[in-house]
Amino acid sequence: MNRLAESIAHHLDEIMGEMGLSSLPWRKMLGPARETDQGDLALPCFPFAKVAGKSPDDIAKALASSLENRMSENTELSSMVGSVSSSGGYLNIRAGTSWMAEPLTELNGDYISIFRGAKASQDVLIEHTSANPNGPFHVGRARNAILGDTLVRLNRLSGNNVRAEYYVDDMGKQVGILAWAIENLSPEQVSELLESDGRDDGVSVWSEKSDHELVRWYQAANIMKNNDASVDQEVGDLVRRSEEGDSEVLEKFKSAYQPVLDGMLETLSRLGISYDTFTPESQFVIDGSVSEVMNRLAETEMHGVAENGAHYLELEGKGISGKSTKFFYQRGDGSSLYATRDIAYHEWKWTQCDRLVNVLGEDHKLQSKQVSIALESVGSKTPEVVFYSFIKLPDGKMSTRRGNVVYMDDLLEVAKELALDAVKEIRSDELEIDEMMKISEAVGTSAVRFNIIKVAPEKGFIFRWDDALSFEAGSAPFIMYSHARACSIVRKVESLGIEVDSIVNSYEHKAEDFANSPKGLVELLRVIENFSGVLDKSVEESRPHLFAKHLLSLANAYNGFYRDCHVISEGDVNQMHLVISEISRNLLRIGCEGLGIIPLEMM
Repeated sequence: MNRLAESIAHHLDEIMGEMGLSSLPWRKMLGPARETDQGDLALPCFPFAKVAGKSPDDIAKALASSLENRMSENTELSSMVGSVSSSGGYLNIRAGTSWMAEPLTELNGDYISIFRGAKASQDVLIEHTSANPNGPFHVGRARNAILGDTLVRLNRLSGNNVRAEYYVDDMGKQVGILAWAIENLSPEQVSELLESDGRDDGVSVWSEKSDHELVRWYQAANIMKNNDASVDQEVGDLVRRSEEGDSEVLEKFKSAYQPVLDGMLETLSRLGISYDTFTPESQFVIDGSVSEVMNRLAETEMHGVAENGAHYLELEGKGISGKSTKFFYQRGDGSSLYATRDIAYHEWKWTQCDRLVNVLGEDHKLQSKQVSIALESVGSKTPEVVFYSFIKLPDGKMSTRRGNVVYMDDLLEVAKELALDAVKEIRSDELEIDEMMKISEAVGTSAVRFNIIKVAPEKGFIFRWDDALSFEAGSAPFIMYSHARACSIVRKVESLGIEVDSIVNSYEHKAEDFANSPKGLVELLRVIENFSGVLDKSVEESRPHLFAKHLLSLANAYNGFYRDCHVISEGDVNQMHLVISEISRNLLRIGCEGLGIIPLEMM
């Protein structure tokens, strides 16, 4: 209800002044009501008690009385505010139904901006996924990609210029192991090693997909190096040479990881995930940025040198404790570490944007903190970081190295099959098989994606097939069905020879149309009014689950409207109902696109 808060602010400001409370930051405290049955906006009055010398409940009652008096004298205010009340130390304000509907006459194809004020655009760079290209995406890895891509989509939806960035680890140990394996192991050796470790090495349905094929080499090499120290030494030598910018080794690494990365990107594209740029880690070694960073770090007050000649920053007293107070950024032989290159990468990223967001697993919290302190020590800005908890299997954490994973490719196939069964049961007599396959693919991928988005990033959860593939209320298919229902109304209206856009664009708001409105209509207008506010909050706080929950609320509210308010009755079209249905349809479509859900027009 940002629009309502802005519209009544000057009235509340005057009332606060009359009560001697204008010096307090009440505007920051006025926000969405937690108890929606009491109001749309709520103002907690507890912070005012000491200044006013009254109880919070008495203050709330006085504010409500003053606002009601103003409403009786001001028709504009009485139109905005439907009702005012006080309860438990809170001032509760509910928007007027007719006022919420006023923007309906100002559409002109814009279904978001009319519900919010002017908003400056930002250049935003969101780095997400950046998974080691050593094997297929499993469900745990995919949480990063789905969260990151949703943040990209929501930022674009809110009007920001966004760049989706993938940081390619082209010189780390994981890639080194893969490169060594491809060069040194035969297909027969790979099969023998996997079988000796008790792993199923049967013919996979994904044997033609490069990431699934090459992960076998990576897993075999891990088995081998655990029993042969010379393998670990050879891999270590390759990694050291890559960190020194050895072009031959870097090219060898790229030849090894690129087919895997291509396979990973193919999986992500099925989920609607793509990237604008791919930046290799080695770039900052080759162009001298890493050396320059190490020289600047050596000039800081926190700089120290260990007995073996390694350089570090002493972070004690900087919010770091225990054994992690020494942040090593340069080895004794002069080579850099991953974190050092990360510092150079962040400085480069800040030249590309106004706002920088990283999406990282919770196991990166310490390193992220260390990098931020190092960036500050050399006068650079620090990024915003969205940390997410891991998705686990019922029997533990997923691991590509151990082969203990649920691959996204398998999950998406199962989701598609289950969705196809549901579509066949409902629509087998109406649709061709190609159309049913298209619908089932959209429903399956959307269901999996939404299952991850709707959970707050910091909350972990255990992966269960039934949850991931749920098509019940609270799921992506439920939202998709509500959108398809709204699309069916458009088709019915057009079948009467009526042009929908002409009716929508010619609608004139009449307050009397909204007198004694049914509950379904009022609740839908309320959710529509909050749409852009929740979107902005999700973007500002990088919490996409907030928008996911609001889109569910919109789908629920639309179904209530559909029940209470008929658009077509006995062949006649109710113009106001059609306009509200069309706004809902477009917001459902826009919201689906913002979450990466496919807004089908028929289901």
